[in-house]
Amino acid sequence: MNHPVIFFDGVCNLCNGAVRTVIKLDSKRHFRFSSLQSEFAKRTLQPFHINTTNSDSIILLENNHIYQKSEALFRIIKKLKWINFLNVFSRIPFKVSNLIYDFIAKNRYNLFGKKENCPLPDRNLDWLFLG
Repeated sequence: MNHPVIFFDGVCNLCNGAVRTVIKLDSKRHFRFSSLQSEFAKRTLQPFHINTTNSDSIILLENNHIYQKSEALFRIIKKLKWINFLNVFSRIPFKVSNLIYDFIAKNRYNLFGKKENCPLPDRNLDWLFLG
């Protein structure tokens, strides 16, 4: 795979909003996307022993390496020109930033809501989505 893939919870409103933001800011079309609920995600992440049905983390697959939680988030932000100022937070130790990440992830449906199904991407952008 030539492009890093962002795996996300396809029914989570926060996650879908984050994906839309990344797409908007990723003018070079660096990233590809897949919902964790897709067969592509299950097949691709299985060798890394990631259970996609119980994952509450954003997952970045880049150069055959898996990044999760805040580490994935900061690696994604680093590639996005307009919000890379947020990388200042990457200096916080991952133990601390993951505590914050875990709190938000655990409460994401209560705070931001949940869809019944993963929404389909815009037809002009569906080529960015795998699976």
